[in-house]
Amino acid sequence: MKFDFDEITDRKNTNAIKYDLAKARGKPEDALSLWVADMDFPTAPCIQEVLSKKALHGIYGYSRPDERYYSAIKKWFKDRHDFTVESEWIVNTPGVVFAIATAIKAFSKEGESVLVQKPVYYPFFNTIKNLGRKVVNNSLVYADGHYEIDFEDFENKIISEGVKIFILCSPHNPGGRVWKIEELKKISEICLKHKVLVVSDEIHSDIVFGDSRHTVYGNLSKEALNNSIICTSPSKSFNLAGLQFSNIFVANPTLRKSFQKEIDKTGYDEPSLMGIVAATAAYTEGGEWFDEAKKYIWDNIVFVRDYIEKNVPKIKVVVPEGTYLLWLDFGSFDLTDEEINRRILQEAKVWLDNGTMFGAEGEKFQRINCATPRKILKTALERICSEFKQ
Repeated sequence: MKFDFDEITDRKNTNAIKYDLAKARGKPEDALSLWVADMDFPTAPCIQEVLSKKALHGIYGYSRPDERYYSAIKKWFKDRHDFTVESEWIVNTPGVVFAIATAIKAFSKEGESVLVQKPVYYPFFNTIKNLGRKVVNNSLVYADGHYEIDFEDFENKIISEGVKIFILCSPHNPGGRVWKIEELKKISEICLKHKVLVVSDEIHSDIVFGDSRHTVYGNLSKEALNNSIICTSPSKSFNLAGLQFSNIFVANPTLRKSFQKEIDKTGYDEPSLMGIVAATAAYTEGGEWFDEAKKYIWDNIVFVRDYIEKNVPKIKVVVPEGTYLLWLDFGSFDLTDEEINRRILQEAKVWLDNGTMFGAEGEKFQRINCATPRKILKTALERICSEFKQ
């Protein structure tokens, strides 16, 4: 590889929540941190270079994306996803969760229902509750290490609960599913039929493996495009979460006007200067780095699968079709969820995300982040497997 992903970068004392908040959150300070979804790799050199140059310029005033940014993002999504983006569709927000919250406020009222599919990224349902809306859950069906959608329940919940918005996680976090086009078309058909707006979180859309193919929700049909808010960001693909910059695609001008009006109520205006610079460089010059990073991450996933199968096969690995997040099933152990979590954190000294964070459906699961140098991953696996061999 041209880029060295084996090199370990010390992230302690860098304001990293992954490494510097253990004590504050009641975790062992000597635990290996493989929980929060950012990478332990420095971002692409081309991004580092433009950020350094901008930092040395010394003026960090109010900023707006320019044509270089729009051209870069349009080319990336056309080349990588065969999705044509128009410049006027793009609304910048500090992050995808901010965009989801904005959509909930703009297109539903307090007390109205918003649908999610647990186990799912927990800020979805926390945000819904915090905004005074009702969380409606269409639980994913787990069987043989794979998640499927219960479409009958999906439609029934929409009808019975009067659902206004569906938050789609595509690719799915933490289940690792890359939804097939047939599944997405069925979602679209039901949502259009019942006038349910789709907010599609596609932040992991670039990180897809093997024969799986990510379908941008707006590519399903013109009707789907005009009934959706598509949330994207370079943050997962290029490890840029701290720069607070996302690209939200809203093709329908009526939806876009309402969405922008809700943003305006917050007082948020100009996006992050460094976010603009980094995103432009990422989408213009970062492809080679990203492709190598994705290959390294996939090799890490295979390493985890093989190591666990060899050492503690009772731990079932849900091999992801997408994302760099691996879902581990401890359901074969005659242990409570609390005991599983305690043994991983307090005995093995590895800090993972407990599955129940993603809903009750995550009981006896743990989420591990594979976007880290393999030596760190190997040490974590040695500790976990040693603990659960007992």
